[in-house]
Amino acid sequence: MSDYEIKKSDQHWREQLDALAYQVTRHAATERPFTGKYNDHWDAGHYQCVGCGADLFDASTKFDAGCGWPSFWQQLRDDAIERVVDRSHVMERVEVRCRKCGSHLGHVFDDGPQPTGERYCINSAALGFEPKR
Repeated sequence: MSDYEIKKSDQHWREQLDALAYQVTRHAATERPFTGKYNDHWDAGHYQCVGCGADLFDASTKFDAGCGWPSFWQQLRDDAIERVVDRSHVMERVEVRCRKCGSHLGHVFDDGPQPTGERYCINSAALGFEPKR
């Protein structure tokens, strides 16, 4: 686990985040598919970490993967997201976390579109959005 720039007590996270965002970002829960506010959201702008406000994804890299969660083919910057091997649920996946605060975002898979071939499958509850101005 990385040494994150932003460190908060569990109580502080509970006070800052709503119940679902807390469970997703701090305990790696997953929101139900097709229920998140950003699943069918197509405005121009940047998606940010709900925990710390770090810019994570540009809306131009969002695509409809049909999986029920917002999907992106590229992170905004190479240093925006941390990858961690996740061996829970009797399988191996790659968990993605905000590199600044350690918030669980979702997972990345190798079945996305070109040019990266990646699909960042992200919980809406882990995201905020800043519209393009």
